[in-house]
Amino acid sequence: MMHKNILLIRLLQGGAFSLLMMFAYSHLNKPLSSWRDEELIIVIAQDSTLSDEEFSKKLAQQFAAFLHIPIKIILTPADQIEITLKNHRAHFSASGFRSDEKNKSLLFGPGYLTSREQAAFNQEEVSPRNLADLIGKRIAVIAGSNHEKSLKVLQADIPNLSWESRKNQTVEDLLREVAQGKLDYTIANHEQIAQMRNYYENLAVAFDIGKPSKLAWAFPADTENELISKAEQFFVQIEKSGELHTLLDRYYGHNDRLAPLDAAEFIEQTHRTLPRFRHLFEKAGREVNEDWRLIAAIAYQESHWDPLATSMTNVRGMMMLTEITADRMKVSNRLDPRESINAGAKYLELIKKQLPTRIEEPERTWLALSAYNQGSGHLEDARTLTGLQGSNADSWVEVKKWLPLLNNPVYFNKLKHGYARGGEAVIFVENIRAYYDMLTRLTADSEEASKQTHHYQLVSTRDKPAFSLHTPQHKNKLTTGKTDSNYSLSE
Repeated sequence: MMHKNILLIRLLQGGAFSLLMMFAYSHLNKPLSSWRDEELIIVIAQDSTLSDEEFSKKLAQQFAAFLHIPIKIILTPADQIEITLKNHRAHFSASGFRSDEKNKSLLFGPGYLTSREQAAFNQEEVSPRNLADLIGKRIAVIAGSNHEKSLKVLQADIPNLSWESRKNQTVEDLLREVAQGKLDYTIANHEQIAQMRNYYENLAVAFDIGKPSKLAWAFPADTENELISKAEQFFVQIEKSGELHTLLDRYYGHNDRLAPLDAAEFIEQTHRTLPRFRHLFEKAGREVNEDWRLIAAIAYQESHWDPLATSMTNVRGMMMLTEITADRMKVSNRLDPRESINAGAKYLELIKKQLPTRIEEPERTWLALSAYNQGSGHLEDARTLTGLQGSNADSWVEVKKWLPLLNNPVYFNKLKHGYARGGEAVIFVENIRAYYDMLTRLTADSEEASKQTHHYQLVSTRDKPAFSLHTPQHKNKLTTGKTDSNYSLSE
């Protein structure tokens, strides 16, 4: 009798466990709700670069706002995105797929960005001349990435081509390994390589892998037509309004700004000179509610963190203040780094407050920086000129097209404040954007940096280590030549 009771209890326990497992399985594999009913679920690759991740997130968020529905973003490795879509765990992928990819299980939205896959190598070594030179070399790419897909296409014609498919790493990790000599080559797109060359000046591009391709969102093959139609309408709208171009400029526009030697010198200065003045930048940042790294980036652009810097026109100090600005900000000694930094930070704050309240970040900061360089009057002239051309005068990416024309009498004779070296203001702002982005990454491991977030910086959910401040010593002189424009809208 006792044996029967034990058997009955075990059967009941087993049944309860089976029911529990069935419930858990059904909960984990419940059909994906319609994007209209609950929320739009979007998957994004977590093993690309920080800029790629943030650009994809921002674009997805704007699409959800366009649809007036909530959004949920899932981060997953690139090689899991397709299976995530096939299993209907997400409505689409906002990490761009190659739109020319032959895949019957996916549908693609409109192409929004033209990308070139390239072979990256360490220029201290012999440059590969063609694809055949890649055979037998140490090559690694991110598993399931567009880069690996490009290699698989080439492998049809070059059977001996082989590589490692890496998981639990990022494109940034692999480019770092190439720079450190741990890999011979990796494949990345031109944006990713340009960005990482700011940290590793010995990185170089050998040649393009295949033809340029258009990136597009990927949807499961059975996605209803209305969602894809909405995506098409969305891209038409943001291309027409210029918002797509603005986003591309925000996340990628400064990647190619610095020459390799300039970037290398900046990194060297961050651990040789910056520690002496960092506390002053932090204090000034707290006083004006600004990220100290932005103020430090301005100071580097102005004086390379030299408190005694003096120009031929008697602009002086860490923040290179004019006599007029110094008097306005009540500076008694422009060569005192504390006074100079505080005055520069407060001057930027003053300029930002003078801008129309409708201008949002990060445009507000970039426009204010151009006024910091050339004066608020000349910025307003450039904005006036931008508006007269039918463009958005509140957008930095639009205004910076017209700033250089302030030195042209055809234009400045008709404007209120006359001649200005507007091109210098564009270079000033774009360099600061590059230095700021680098400082944000280089100091990402500091407690102070982790507490501050601003609208004009990249904020990632990744748990990744910061870039090393210690760069390898290189044997060869490096070229300071610029590359072509680092992105292009699809035609």
